[in-house]
Amino acid sequence: MKLHTGDPAPELGLKDQDGKTHSIASYLGKWVFLYFYPKDDTPGCTIEACTARDNFAQFKKMSCVVLGVSIDTPASHTKFIKKFTLPFTLLADDKKELVQTYGVWGQKEYMGREYMGTFRTSFIIDPQGKIRKIYREVRPKTHIEEVLKDLKKLQAPKVGQ
Repeated sequence: MKLHTGDPAPELGLKDQDGKTHSIASYLGKWVFLYFYPKDDTPGCTIEACTARDNFAQFKKMSCVVLGVSIDTPASHTKFIKKFTLPFTLLADDKKELVQTYGVWGQKEYMGREYMGTFRTSFIIDPQGKIRKIYREVRPKTHIEEVLKDLKKLQAPKVGQ
């Protein structure tokens, strides 16, 4: 499934590190930064998570919820959160359902070896539950800065309103 800007965000239905199930409906009225990443506590994923952590106050100021998703287990997420003091929710897609629904699961290659994995991809979802921005081929070091700039633009009042 290939999602596009303007599409309704597919339902989440995943448990977080504490066993609580999350849904898109529960976030209506808020902005959501939903980011998919390959694996807890790996170099690129740690950079991205820690950059989101370091800028978390800005997300809160913009009334934006941060949700990270990987195919790791809730227990793995708990360790990752504790190790790096992450202040946001991580969703466990250990059955690989959401990564497929959002179209971020597929064949990858690393050092000549092919395997199935999660593409580092992010979505900004508006308060009505629609996808407003999609980021493919994310660069962990600069991604959060880009997201915050785009959120600011998306939230700016339109002329004449």
